[in-house]
Amino acid sequence: MQGLLSTKEAAEKLGLSPGTLEVWRCLGKGPRYIKIGRRVGYDLKDLDAYVESCKVVPLEEMSDLPRTR
Repeated sequence: MQGLLSTKEAAEKLGLSPGTLEVWRCLGKGPRYIKIGRRVGYDLKDLDAYVESCKVVPLEEMSDLPRTR
């Protein structure tokens, strides 16, 4: 699976343990991954997108956003 990161490499990039990524895969959580047979790989773009999706807007910035109600 050329060009993909292993579970260990992806975990290092995210600052997690490989076991955490394995558990998240079983729970349907975490970054997208590719599974071919028994092998699992992570695309760097998917890891970056996952990190971006985890961003939290600070309350201070939320006061600048328009209200939806």
